[in-house]
Amino acid sequence: MRRISKLTRVAVGVASLALAATACGGTSSDNGDSGGSKEDLGLAIAYDIGGKGDQSFNDAAFAGLSKAKEEFGYETRDVEPTEGETDADKEQRLASLARQGYNPVIGVGFAYGPAMKAVAAKYPDTTFGIVDSVVEGENVASLVFAEEQASYLAGVAAAKATKSKVVGFVGGVDIPLIHKFQAGFEQGVKDTDPKVRVIPQYLTQTAEEGGFSSPDKGKAAAEGQIEKKADVVYQAAGLSGQGVIEAAAKAKVWAIGVDSDQYKQEALAAHKDYILTSALKDVGGAVYTLAKSVEDDKPLTGTQVFDLKVNGVGLSESNPKMAEVPGLTDAVAKAEKGIIDGSIKVRTE
Repeated sequence: MRRISKLTRVAVGVASLALAATACGGTSSDNGDSGGSKEDLGLAIAYDIGGKGDQSFNDAAFAGLSKAKEEFGYETRDVEPTEGETDADKEQRLASLARQGYNPVIGVGFAYGPAMKAVAAKYPDTTFGIVDSVVEGENVASLVFAEEQASYLAGVAAAKATKSKVVGFVGGVDIPLIHKFQAGFEQGVKDTDPKVRVIPQYLTQTAEEGGFSSPDKGKAAAEGQIEKKADVVYQAAGLSGQGVIEAAAKAKVWAIGVDSDQYKQEALAAHKDYILTSALKDVGGAVYTLAKSVEDDKPLTGTQVFDLKVNGVGLSESNPKMAEVPGLTDAVAKAEKGIIDGSIKVRTE
């Protein structure tokens, strides 16, 4: 039977690991294709589009892997995607990791859904995990998040910070997952100040067109919104979001980051004074939690929901300038309480 649960809070301390581990970017592999037994090998992750070094979604997953490696002292593996790859390519990648003895094997991103369903059935003794999608299987854990809740808080912050009464939203790809970010953000803005206008824009219709992996597209989109008087721009665009942040910093307006605390990231240090906050999504915590469950011989399966109640999502407070925006801190705290106690229902579309 498919089991649905909400995880308790897991304090994994992955943010600092993400900063240290991704400074060099590229693909890392602690153990190549040289085999080994299931007792010898641990967690493996297969990255989504954009790969490691995106300072966002994939880097958060790598931070969880780094935490597991440090704590459990075992071999790990992380594998990059290839340009223009098919579901068959993803299936081969996941199968290869399972065959080598890695356990668990995690696909980072909804694009691994079809491949995960096919491969998990062939390797019943391996625990598989998928981020941002639900895949049925007795040995599959679906790691999903309430992105709309974190985005609502980002909307509250944007509405308090804007002076022009115009804010922007840049989504990487026009898909249901990113619609959740937009819906929560727009609701948070409007609930806070109905007079604020939100300009939404998607970079591409499909991931293959580079919506999550093209900083130049993100920069151009943000520049267009800033020309329309947006003085706060929230991005949910993976690697493309770096271009959004760059454009905002150049124009000296606010950017809002996503998934990781982008104010703290070394690759974005030149722009951090203009990163007001980030909508957090604890992908690293989810990755680590699944690895720990396997290490404890109690592997999680079914749909695992990471929401505001369990600190699976949230809003960063790293930039001290947040406290200088009148009413922002109190408004965010009030909104967070309302979401947790159920008095605020956040839309997903």
